[in-house]
Amino acid sequence: MKFNNRLFIFSALFLSLLSACSGKEAKIKSVTYSQPHVIAEYPHDSNAFTQGLEFFDERLFESTGLYGNSSIREIDLESGSTLDSAMLDKALFGEGLTFLDENRILQLTWKSEKALIWESDPLRIIGEWKYEGEGWGVCLLDDNRLVMSNGSDSLVFRNSETFEVIDSINVTLDGVKIEKLNELECDGQTIWANIWQTDRIIGIDVTTGHVTHVLETSNLPLDRESLGQGAVLNGIARIPDSENFLITGKLWPKIFEVSFTGR
Repeated sequence: MKFNNRLFIFSALFLSLLSACSGKEAKIKSVTYSQPHVIAEYPHDSNAFTQGLEFFDERLFESTGLYGNSSIREIDLESGSTLDSAMLDKALFGEGLTFLDENRILQLTWKSEKALIWESDPLRIIGEWKYEGEGWGVCLLDDNRLVMSNGSDSLVFRNSETFEVIDSINVTLDGVKIEKLNELECDGQTIWANIWQTDRIIGIDVTTGHVTHVLETSNLPLDRESLGQGAVLNGIARIPDSENFLITGKLWPKIFEVSFTGR
C-alpha cells in the first residue's frame, strides 16, 4: 500500500512537471496576430525610396535607395520637410540605418559590401566598414550588439565597435523559416522586421529567432492603387519614450504613427 502511495505521488509530480514544461513550450510557440492601430498621420516625401527609418533623441532620420539617388536625411516629422541631407556615391545603393551612439549613424549599402559611418550633425561620412554579401536592414540592441539582415531568413549579430560577426539566428514561424527579412527595429528583446514585398511586420525573439508577433498593415489608410509597383512597406522606427512606432514605405506619401496592438 505504501508502494502504491509512493507511485501515485511520483506519477502526480511527473504529470505536473510535464504539464509545466508543455505550458512553457506552448508559450514559446504562441504567436499573436494583430493589426496596427493608427494614431496619427504625417506627410512624407513621395519621391523617397525609403530603405530605413530611425528616431533618436527626438530626431528622425531616413535612408533612401536607388543607384544615383541614394541619400541619408534628417526630416521634420510634422511637416515632412528635409532638415539636412547628403547624397551617396552614385555607385552605392542605400539601405537600412541605425544610430551607433548619439553622434554616429551606420548606413548599409545593398551590394557594395560597405557600411558607411556618418556624423549626425552635420551629415558627413567619417568612416566605413566592410562585410560580405548584401546589406538590407540594421538596428542596435540595448546591449550594443548590431543586428543585420540580408534578405534571407538569417539575422547576424555584430560588434558595434568593430563590426565583427558575433553570432546569428534563423527566423522561423511555427517551425517554417521566414525569408526576405528587410528593415529592422530593435525593441528590447524583440526585433521588428518587415518582410519585403508584403504588408507584414513580424516581431522576433532576439534569443531564439521565433516569431512572436505578426502584424498585418493592410489596414493603413493608404490609396495603394495610386502607388507604383515598388511602393512597398519599408520603414519602422520606435518613438523614444513611447510605446508607439512610425511606419512608412517606399514612395509613400505618409508616415503613420501606430501602436502595435496585441503586444
